[in-house]
Amino acid sequence: MSAAGCGKVFVEHASGVLARRPVFDETLRYLRDGDTLVVTKLDRLGRSVRNLKQIADDLQERGVGLRALSQGIDTTTPGGRLFFHMLAAIAEFEHDLIVERTQDGLAAARARGRKGGPKFKMTATKIAQARAMYDAGGHTVQEIADTFGVSRPTIYRHLQTVPAPTAATAR
Repeated sequence: MSAAGCGKVFVEHASGVLARRPVFDETLRYLRDGDTLVVTKLDRLGRSVRNLKQIADDLQERGVGLRALSQGIDTTTPGGRLFFHMLAAIAEFEHDLIVERTQDGLAAARARGRKGGPKFKMTATKIAQARAMYDAGGHTVQEIADTFGVSRPTIYRHLQTVPAPTAATAR
């Protein structure tokens, strides 16, 4: 970054996906009118295209330029601003296409009778067996969970849904 003429360098170790990025927040507080924020790549700056656009607009309102070294973008020039907005528009369009294709694929899968989500590990038979093991008292909940390859909370959840046999129902 010193080769790019940066007077002060901030290094963020948190992921760009995270909502809280303390070094990035400090960087934004540090910037003043006439400064230029230099980043290695645009994807390091924003969590999404919309977020990136918000950050760029905020910087522009504050009189702060933006340079992305790997993409050759410099919003301190009219051409750089144009290129940035074209890139952002294309990225947003691509994102919208991906969302649309995903929705179409999910709808087609539902029409074929497919359901999303993980397969349930505990079938009705396994739940009944777990209940029997629990009621017999010879096994801990952890042992029962290990037997069926699930977690203890899963066993507890299923034990709550299948009540223990009472004296009236056991006859």
